[in-house]
Amino acid sequence: MEEKITLQTDNGESVDFYVLEETRINGMNYLLVTDSEEEEDGECYILKDVSKAEDSDAVYEFVENDDEMDYLFKIFTELMEDMEVELQK
Repeated sequence: MEEKITLQTDNGESVDFYVLEETRINGMNYLLVTDSEEEEDGECYILKDVSKAEDSDAVYEFVENDDEMDYLFKIFTELMEDMEVELQK
């Protein structure tokens, strides 16, 4: 895996995620990330870039809306089909 991002929790903890894929849909950037360096061992999450123009760093939040999650899951599944990563919902 190439890119790692670190997010801060509400408690101030740092949590690392490893970027598997990214895409831009309707002007919004999304990341498919895992919480493990070993692809087959981690949980996958979809993050949405909610940064504002004045933000110096990217701001991400977890996608929690079921309809949005289903739609993005289908997109990322298609993007990942050439890789050896199997996505499970």
